[in-house]
Amino acid sequence: MDKFKYNYKNSVIYQIYPLSFKDDNNDGIGDLKGIISKLDYLQSLGIHLVWISPFYLTTMKDNGYDIVDYYKIDPRFGTVDDLKELIKEARKRDIGIVMDLVINHTSTDHIWFKEALKDPSSKYRDYYYFRKGKGKKAPNNWNTSFSGSAWEKVEGEENMYYLHLFTKEQADLNYHNREVIEEVKNILRHYLEMGVVGFRCDVINLIYKTSLENGKFRFFNCGKEHYESQEENFEILAEFRRVLEEYGAFFVGETSNITPDIANKFLDRKCLDIFFEFTHSMCDMSSFVPILKKKFKPKNLINPILKWQELVPTIGVYLENHDQRRSITRFGNEDKYFKESAKALSMFLLTLKGTPFIYQGEEIGMTDNKDFVYEDLDDCLAKYAIGTARKTLKLSGNKAYKLVNQTINRDHARTPMQWNNSENASFNNGTKPWLKINSNYKNGINVEDEEKDKTSILNFYKTMINFRNNSEILKRGGFCRVFANKNIAFYKRSLENEEIFIAVNLSKKEIKFKLDKVNILLNTHNNFENKLKPYQGIIFKKGE
Repeated sequence: MDKFKYNYKNSVIYQIYPLSFKDDNNDGIGDLKGIISKLDYLQSLGIHLVWISPFYLTTMKDNGYDIVDYYKIDPRFGTVDDLKELIKEARKRDIGIVMDLVINHTSTDHIWFKEALKDPSSKYRDYYYFRKGKGKKAPNNWNTSFSGSAWEKVEGEENMYYLHLFTKEQADLNYHNREVIEEVKNILRHYLEMGVVGFRCDVINLIYKTSLENGKFRFFNCGKEHYESQEENFEILAEFRRVLEEYGAFFVGETSNITPDIANKFLDRKCLDIFFEFTHSMCDMSSFVPILKKKFKPKNLINPILKWQELVPTIGVYLENHDQRRSITRFGNEDKYFKESAKALSMFLLTLKGTPFIYQGEEIGMTDNKDFVYEDLDDCLAKYAIGTARKTLKLSGNKAYKLVNQTINRDHARTPMQWNNSENASFNNGTKPWLKINSNYKNGINVEDEEKDKTSILNFYKTMINFRNNSEILKRGGFCRVFANKNIAFYKRSLENEEIFIAVNLSKKEIKFKLDKVNILLNTHNNFENKLKPYQGIIFKKGE
């Protein structure tokens, strides 16, 4: 298919979690036809690229990130023909489709893994890490990102284990095996031939395990020094990216625990076009025990984001996604300054250097779901964390849930999209959704009501996206921090001989901010009087 006219570096990317976006066939689960039905909405936002979380055949042990067959679409989401129609209809609107690529692991229901279990002499045994235990212990002391051993015993084989860095239903692939690399390249070409314009790669800096030696003791990710951002990881990704280059496509990588030096290596060696890092995502959680909440302070969000802006040439910038709670609940003010704080966060996100990612519902100010109770829990990570908290801290189920619910419960980000104030927020036609809808859709937090309100969060997002889409400085310009105090992010973006300044107050305090002879280009509030009101942001040029 022909290449798009625009450059991914200049686009705002919108993330869709297909389970929760739009349910076309009224079975309680979002689907590809539902996405097709909302392409005009995405076009109206000014979106040119849409990343969709996995919709391959899956067991749903981790909501699609446990893939059973890379070449099949899960019937819950639709068919291959639906995907082809989505790509075609999106392209009519100058929108490119970006797929999620989950290749650190497969589902244990994948045919490769089933064959590996059935016949230890099969070539597929070497597609994964099967190892003998050490006496009565696992092959090494590694644990998972969720807690517990990273090794699962194989039933029917004496003292045999397989490796899984995530759930036991997600077996890690062995990239020492050349055949695995070729399998992935074939998957890439399959969807690139259909017209997909890029891939977002899940936990992509973990795929190569240099050794299986014991790791330095950690409560989580013990052993990571043997698999995080290893040298061979760079070589394999560069090989994958060369396949994408043949099609004019691009690579986005989810990279955990990286430094700016490592990030620059991913970019310089042409392994990735865009990467995500997660320093700022921990700003309201204990770094030692992530289920423990700590008080949010704006500086703990601002400083790490601006630091990365200074140290890398480009980056994927975001405030929320399917793995993290809603940004307005975490970093804004749901009560007194709901609209103001949402708009301030929007201005902050969309004026940064790099490629901004907006997660579905962020543009209407969707919040954490206060209606959730323990019995509503779906998230496998949250379930693991609750189990660990009950075991180690001797807490009841409800007390453990309360801890996890205010920090790492990913269900908050996964509630169905709020389209209007009719039944089920018009996610579907009345069937019980797979996850409880946030009841605040009845109070104006929905697309239809916000489209009618000129002062809405949605309309401000449209304004900001349009401003960025038409600003060469924001799309291609450099970044320079002016200052960042504990509440204000103040920086400039420049290109050639032009520059604009951005100042955003991310607190509920009014702060003096004297400016002489400036032209304000965009303002989250109605006026500016040499002070930044609570959650006020301004974009300005120096005047004469």
